[in-house]
Amino acid sequence: MKNVILICCVFLLCSFSGGTEKTIWLNELDLTLFDLEMGQAMKDKTMMGSPIVISGVTYENGVVVSAPAKYLIDLNGNGRRFYAEVGPCEMKFPGRPEAAAPGGDEKTPSGNGAVPSGSPMPGGGQRAAPTMDFYVLGDKQVLWHSGTMKNGDKAKIVDIEIAGIKKLALVVVSISSRGPMGGMAALANGKITYSGDIAPKAIANKTVSGNAPQILTPAESEQPKINFPKVVGATQSKPFIFPIPVTGKKPLLVTVDNLPEGLTLDSSTGIISGTSPAHKGSFILNVTVKNSHGEAKDKIELKIGDLLALTPPMGWNSWNAGGMTVDQVKIRAAADVIADKLRGHGWAFVNIDDGWQADKRTDEGLLLTNQKFSDIKGMGDYIHSKGLRFGIYSSPGPQTCGRALGSYQHEFQDAATWAKWGVDYLKYDWCSYRNISGGNSLDELQKPYKIMQEAIVKTNRDIVYSLCQYGMGDVWKWGADVNGNLWRTTMDIQDNWKSILNTGFTQTNNADFAGPGHWNDPDMLVIGTVGWSKDTKPTKLSPDEQYSHVSLWSLLSSPLLIGCEMDKLDNFTLGLVTNDEVIGVNQDVLGRQAKLIKKGDDFQIWAKDLSDGSKVVGIFYTGDSESSANDPVKMINWGEKKAESARLISVDFNLLGLTGRQEVRNLWSQKNIGKYDGSFETEVNFHGVALLKLSAVK
Repeated sequence: MKNVILICCVFLLCSFSGGTEKTIWLNELDLTLFDLEMGQAMKDKTMMGSPIVISGVTYENGVVVSAPAKYLIDLNGNGRRFYAEVGPCEMKFPGRPEAAAPGGDEKTPSGNGAVPSGSPMPGGGQRAAPTMDFYVLGDKQVLWHSGTMKNGDKAKIVDIEIAGIKKLALVVVSISSRGPMGGMAALANGKITYSGDIAPKAIANKTVSGNAPQILTPAESEQPKINFPKVVGATQSKPFIFPIPVTGKKPLLVTVDNLPEGLTLDSSTGIISGTSPAHKGSFILNVTVKNSHGEAKDKIELKIGDLLALTPPMGWNSWNAGGMTVDQVKIRAAADVIADKLRGHGWAFVNIDDGWQADKRTDEGLLLTNQKFSDIKGMGDYIHSKGLRFGIYSSPGPQTCGRALGSYQHEFQDAATWAKWGVDYLKYDWCSYRNISGGNSLDELQKPYKIMQEAIVKTNRDIVYSLCQYGMGDVWKWGADVNGNLWRTTMDIQDNWKSILNTGFTQTNNADFAGPGHWNDPDMLVIGTVGWSKDTKPTKLSPDEQYSHVSLWSLLSSPLLIGCEMDKLDNFTLGLVTNDEVIGVNQDVLGRQAKLIKKGDDFQIWAKDLSDGSKVVGIFYTGDSESSANDPVKMINWGEKKAESARLISVDFNLLGLTGRQEVRNLWSQKNIGKYDGSFETEVNFHGVALLKLSAVK
């Protein structure tokens, strides 16, 4: 009898516990599965680390995302209620007095500095205050809709029954904004009440191929090898540093014949330093590198003249590795990794982006550093000691994108300061200059860049000049006129495929303006571990998308600036940036930018001429263009969309202007495929690439 009673009690207890309602907070789910076009979902704070604030009310619990945003949750039919308080999120910089509303300046809010609505946009005019709609969907039905919300609106409460729903979706639609973002959206105090033992869990909204990361780049050989670049430019009588790009088992011994007077070589590192020759001319450096496995010889041309950056700059920039949070510890760590693993493959720059400036100038107007960069001169010297070059960031306006001090009315003073610090590269970001600009005429667009160009010329250094102004006024047509060595042609890149399509694959009207000393710049490489705050995460690009990203940037002769955390460099990412045949496409001395040869519904073919007479072809399986419709139901993959597989794509040699038999080589695997007449067909992974070199068979 006692056993019967005990069994009944256990049965009743289990029944009672199964019916007990439980709660899981939205911020306890896997926020990495938020499907965003920029940045990452943040728990209990904004991307800048500030509290969640909706219309002046602060919330300690919540999730902040950039609009548009999509999130899919598997309820298993156990959901009971969904509750949240939603609205546009106010953005503030911790420690800075300026309040900022949703939206952003030229840099996106994934770590930049957002600015008040009505702020100037890069292309001129005033920014429309971002507006957004919030939706809660259940099994393809709209369960709740906020209606259009704008900055300053009070939070709207979602409190709905979700019994019987299998999949719950949260969608934020951007209604009005300019550029790739629609502002910051907050889902505060979000929670799901459910019953049963299976808790709700976030699931991926995207369809992915499932291809595991595959390192295609062959392992680095122990044999000595001289890599790219094979040409370097400098002006007369300036401090000079150039690391000869050599690889092989160490120790390596590098020698150079015909080294001009004023320059010395460190044979153990291959670093040439000193002062550039006092007269213009071309010097052919005969380079030999030896180790225990043999020797290699090649020629590198040193051109002393009026041009720098004779091949696209290669290096690292801090912005995508922490935004405004970076410090000199991270910069030094990046320099260590680049010197150890990448310098031999041509990577040479270590660039600080925004966030290094003090809050105010001295009484004499000098621009100082903040506490994060307490010894910037020493840091620059450290970078140079590694054989690398040192870059910095500023703005022609009173403030930078991150609301730090800009160089307005202190241009000559700042350039002189940077020269004393040993700066070799300047990224000059438009940002707040629109507030004082006289309009959108060519003269007004050029004016601030001319002023800084004149200031740079008066220094005693060769400083590569990067115009960061987002393509305004077709900058590729006039950037060289203000001595720009590179110029941004797009808004900021993000780590998703749509952003790659909107940046790299749109470079179809500017190829004729690129060449040695002057390069189109569709922004940095978003590979590896990235993030625009301290909360960095692996890129949201799939492995195939990363291969496409690096391949296209190489074809475009784009500057190659890695944006990941270098001290978290994994082997897959290392393979992406150490393939010398791929790098050679980017660093080819002819300096031609690839052009779009053919565009299908779901593929594109790009081709680039090389100095040896061969062509490099990129065959990209881009996939169908995503609909821009704001139908929230159609934005969600409820399970019908399956992962795309690889497909066969062929390239007609006639489209490439090629005749006769061609040797086809796969540049990623560094293997010859065979000899072909008329055309070539290959299988390409979804969002992937086949990067091929075609050479006439002799």
